Amino acid sequence: GMLGVDSFTPIINPPQIAILGLNRIAQKPLVKDGDIRIANVMNLSLTFDHRAIDGAPAARFLGRVKHYLEHPEEVFGNE
Repeated sequence: GMLGVDSFTPIINPPQIAILGLNRIAQKPLVKDGDIRIANVMNLSLTFDHRAIDGAPAARFLGRVKHYLEHPEEVFGNE
């Protein structure tokens, strides 16, 4: 996020049941198709109350967030 933090774990404040943490975007080496290149990388953190949300749906949600961050045109169109 805007504070330049590489990684953190957000804390749930009751009565919330989940919170998403967005870390800073940083250029890091990335291996893709056997090649090493520099890419913009951002870590996501999801904290959730396991009494209300099971791990599998939470992981699917985080996967969708990742997908839309990698493909913003699917959210905003090709304007």
